[in-house]
Amino acid sequence: MTATHTRPADTTKQEWAAGLTAFAAVMLFLVGLLDIFRGIMAVAEDDIFVTTRNYAFAFDLTSWGWIHLSLGVLAVIVSIGLLKVSMWARVSGVAIAGLVIIANFLSLPYYPVWSVVMIALSGFIIWALCVVQRDSLFNLSEAE
Repeated sequence: MTATHTRPADTTKQEWAAGLTAFAAVMLFLVGLLDIFRGIMAVAEDDIFVTTRNYAFAFDLTSWGWIHLSLGVLAVIVSIGLLKVSMWARVSGVAIAGLVIIANFLSLPYYPVWSVVMIALSGFIIWALCVVQRDSLFNLSEAE
């Protein structure tokens, strides 16, 4: 006797779930790419950033560059996993977006407008990944 695998019926809830996951994947890719560029800017040339005195979380700008560069690379890798609707990628995506928020908050005095934009984008990513229930997702690669 053979088992037949049927694709779940397309419902509005599943379409929203797939859409939000795709949104989160694309936004996480964008956040990762922007963080990679920011990291390269900080490592290559420190003149772009504002320097402040008496900041509690003062690091060398090269250190901030490497932090943003590594978070950006991780975000790009996780966004590829999100396009495959992996549960590990959803959990990692929330964690990476949270770390991006923390890193941008701590480097707020160096590049304030960019940091606020990255915090807002990362907040949308966390929302999109957390609002979708696990049972409403189905793997798009298994669709016939």
